[in-house]
Formats: sequence, C-alpha cells, structure tokens
Amino acid sequence: MPYQPRPARYADMPYRRCGRSGLKLPAVSLGLWHNFGDVDVLANFRAILHRAFDSGVTHFDLANNYGPPPGSAETNFGRLLKEDFRGYRDELVISTKAGYHMWEGPYGEWGSRKYLVSSLDQSLRRLKLDYVDIFYSHRPDPDTPLEETMAALDHVVRQGKALYVGISNYEPAEAAEAIGMLRALGTPCLIHQPKYSMFERGPENGLLDLLGREGVGCIPFSPLAQGLLTGKYLHGIPNDSRVAKGVGFLTETQLTEERLTQIRALNELAQERGQSLAQMALSWILRDERVTSVLIGASKPAQLDDSLRCLENLTFSEQELGRIEKVLG
Repeated sequence: MPYQPRPARYADMPYRRCGRSGLKLPAVSLGLWHNFGDVDVLANFRAILHRAFDSGVTHFDLANNYGPPPGSAETNFGRLLKEDFRGYRDELVISTKAGYHMWEGPYGEWGSRKYLVSSLDQSLRRLKLDYVDIFYSHRPDPDTPLEETMAALDHVVRQGKALYVGISNYEPAEAAEAIGMLRALGTPCLIHQPKYSMFERGPENGLLDLLGREGVGCIPFSPLAQGLLTGKYLHGIPNDSRVAKGVGFLTETQLTEERLTQIRALNELAQERGQSLAQMALSWILRDERVTSVLIGASKPAQLDDSLRCLENLTFSEQELGRIEKVLG
C-alpha cells in the first residue's frame, strides 16, 4: 500500500523559529550523513524516513558527498521523495551542502562560485527537485575570497534554486563576516551548522553568542559524539561497533579510560533523570534557546524513536548542570 503519514504527526513535536526568520524547524531533525547510501538497505532507509515524518520530523539534512558512495544519499532520498512523499513536498524542509571533495579536478571542492553553483545543480538532479529549502556552504575556503562564496549563495537564492542559505563549520570570526556579507547582499544567513556536543564545546566560545545576537539559527551536528554519548561504549568496545571495524571517524585512541569514566558518570545521571545517555545528551543541547534544532542520525527506526524521547525532558536543574560540568571537567 502507498505510504500514508500518521494524521497526528504534528501533535508532539515542538517547532522552533530559526533565528529571526519566518521558518520553524522541528526540535529534532534527521541527518542523512551515514546509513542512507548505496551500501545500505533501501527498505531500512524507507522505514526510517516514514517513522521520522510520522513523528513530526519535517527537516531532512543532506550534503552532496553523503553516502557512501558520495551522492548516493541524495539519489536514494530523491527516489523516496518521488515514490512516497510526492504529495508532501510543501510539508518538508530539505537541505543540502557543498564544500568538501565531490569530483576530480580543480573545481570539485571548497567555495568557489563555479563549484557551489555546479554542485547545487547536480544535487537537484539527484534529488529530482527544482529547489532545496536550505543550501549551505559546508566549510570556509582559505583560498577563495569570502565575498565570492557568499555571492554564490545569494545567486542561487535569486535563481530560485534555494529558499534560504546557511553556513557550516565556520569559526566565530568567519561566521560574523559571512553573516554581514549575506545581509548586505539581501539574502540573510538563515542558520549555522556547527559540531557541538558535551564532548565538543567549541560553539560555546563565542559562536552561540554571535548567532543569538545576529538572529541566526543553530543546528548542531554530531550531538552524540559519533556514538560516544550513547550506551554503546559503557563497557568497552563492542565487536560490531564502527571503532572495532575501523570505519567512520571514531577511533580506539579516543576511547581512553578517562573518557570511559566520563561516559559512565554521565550515564548514571541520565538514569536518574529517567533518560538514556543519548536522550540526555540531546536534551542538554536543546536546553539552550539559541539552538533551533538538533541533528541526529539513525541506522534503524528504533534508534530514531529512542532519540526522539529526549523531547520528554528538556529541563535541567542547576544541580544537574553542575554535576555535568564537574564530570566534563
């Protein structure tokens, strides 16, 4: 039978305004970084997307190089958009990015106008869409003038290929310049996507203050620190984990005894709050009003369900926050 979304899908999901824009995003968004490429099972991919939309997740985040192989996440998502979500495009926010290596030669990465515009055209073909809702500069380019990169973002909006633009992986000083340039061009920066978790707190060093002051949204990625902030490593390294298999970005050297001690202490506090460690880690990020949405990944529907339960308790007492700071040192 054709997919029929749950009628009450918007009942339980909170939606937060993205900076000072008119756009609201679900508090939890789904990222398609891993688990949605050609190496994965399409039926599982489909089940995760159905469960997400049924739960009020309206924002799906991609990039040109997501897979593996690069590009396949967009292709697979485009197929399911056509087959399962054909009548629901206007209920979805779809984002993609360009910045990392995508094809050979001097025009296949970074932040030139040539690369960004070409990459978005390719993404739209893979997605089978006329436009995306948000298009990001995925990382700053040290060799291309920032004015050129921002002008390219403004250009694709004026072409109708993107409704909004954002930046990702920009440090505070770079972000401030980019935000100012986009505002002067008449295409305000909608959102910034930084790496942020209990174990990666760089955005607290000026970035969150900047975004709050400038009215720009924030959607952190890797909020679970590549799985460290889950129950997966509470008792060491499982044989079936990415660390044990030597794939992904998490390595065994990151799982020091000090880190494992922190994970166990945080898990104890999470249990006292009636949450899993992953749920508490997501709640901890969402407690900050400057955060619009938190970007999660999922390899199966049950994992998505567990993450969404973070919304059941987004408040922390001063004592709990103090204990967390003490653990994190």
